[in-house]
Amino acid sequence: MERARGTRSARQNSASPEADVAAIVATICESAALPLERARTLPPEAYRARAFYELEVERIFRREWMCVARVEEVAQPGDTLCVDLVGEPIVLTRDESGRLRALSRVCRHRAIDLMSGKPPRCSWATRLTCPYHLWTYRLDGTLIGAPEMQRAAGFERADYALAEFGVETWQGFVFVNLDRAAPPLAPRLVEIEKLIEPVDLAGWQTAGTVPWGEVEANWKVVIENAAECYHHMGTHAETLQPLWPGSTVRPQGDASWFWAAMKTSEALAAGHEDGEPLHPIFLPPVPGLTAKQRSATLIVGVFPMFFFALSPDIATWYRWLPTGPESHSLEIHILTQPSARAWPGYGEAVAHILEAVRGIQAEDAQACLGVQRGLRSRSAATGRLSDLERPLWLFQKYLGGRLSADAGDDRGGRTGLGATR
Repeated sequence: MERARGTRSARQNSASPEADVAAIVATICESAALPLERARTLPPEAYRARAFYELEVERIFRREWMCVARVEEVAQPGDTLCVDLVGEPIVLTRDESGRLRALSRVCRHRAIDLMSGKPPRCSWATRLTCPYHLWTYRLDGTLIGAPEMQRAAGFERADYALAEFGVETWQGFVFVNLDRAAPPLAPRLVEIEKLIEPVDLAGWQTAGTVPWGEVEANWKVVIENAAECYHHMGTHAETLQPLWPGSTVRPQGDASWFWAAMKTSEALAAGHEDGEPLHPIFLPPVPGLTAKQRSATLIVGVFPMFFFALSPDIATWYRWLPTGPESHSLEIHILTQPSARAWPGYGEAVAHILEAVRGIQAEDAQACLGVQRGLRSRSAATGRLSDLERPLWLFQKYLGGRLSADAGDDRGGRTGLGATR
C-alpha cells in the first residue's frame, strides 16, 4: 500500500507537466520525511522527466558549488580550461595577476562561444579573442578590443566585460557557482577537512585519468550507486566485495554530505598494526596516518555531485557533470602525493591503478545503464531501501530541501556539514 501510494502521487495530474513536477517533488519530500527503517526509493519519473530535470537545473545546478577541475589544470597565468555546466559555457583562466577566474565564454557582441574551434585547455593564452568579429578580452574578462565600433553611439568597452561566476578552491579542487549570490563554500567543508586529517590534497597531482565520456544514465543514478556499498556483493562480487565487504560498511552524514570507511577485509589485509588489518597499497602511504586510517579507504560525497575516495596512498576523484535528464559525463582522476613520483615503479603502479579503475567503472556503468533502462519501464515503481543505503535517504532530504516550493529563494548550501546518527 505504501509503495502504490507513492507511485500514484507522482503520476497524478498527468495532463499537466507542471503538476507532474510538483507531484514528483511532493513524493520526494514524503519519502525524505520517513524514518530510515521505512525509507523508500525515489519515484521513477525523477530519473527521466525533462521538466523535472529542468527544475533540478534551476534550483540545484545553477545555485550549487560544482567541482569542475583541479588547480593544477589552471596553475599559471595564461592557463585556460573550458568547462560546460548545464548549458553554460565557461572558461577557467589564470589572469595576469595570478588570480583564478571563471568567465563566461559567450562574447558580449553576438554571443558566439569565444573558444569555438580552440582546444579545451591551453597554457599560453594572453587574451581571449572572439573568432567571429575579433572582439578581444583580457584573462580577467575586461574588453580591450572591439574593431569598427567607434561609430556606435554611447559604446564603452568598460560596459562589456565577460560575465563572471563564483569560483573557490578547496584541497586543490576548483568549484564554480553560477549563482553570484551564493554563500561561500569553504565553511561547508570544515568537517571533511577534520575527517581526512592529516591528509592535505591541495598539493596532490593528477597521475592519470580515465576519460569515460557521456553515459546514458540520470545523474542521480550514479550518485546513488557511488554512495552505497550494498551493491558490492552483486556488481563487484569478484573485485571490491572481497576487499571491502559491503555489509560491513556503515555510512554516516546528513542532508549535505555523506562518508563511509570501507575497511579492509582480514582475508586481503597487507598485514596488521595495532590490531588493524592494513589496506593493500600501490605507493607509499601518507605520513602520519594512524593504523586505523591505514586500514580503510574513505569515501566522501558532497551533494549534489562532488565525490572522492581516499586510500592510504592514493585518491580517486570522479568529475561527474549532468548533461540531460538521462545522461551525464564522467572523468575519473587518480591523485598522488608529489613525493610519490620519485618512488621506484611509480609508472607501473599508476598503470595498475588505472587498469583496476577502468574495470570497476565498467562494472558500475553496466549496473547504472541497467537501472536507467529499468526506470523507463511502465513497470517501474518505488521500492524500499536497506539501512546500508543510508546515503540515499540523506540524498532525498537534500533533494527535498532544494526542490520544494519553500526552497524557491534558497541559494543552496547554507547548512554546514554535521553528523546525522
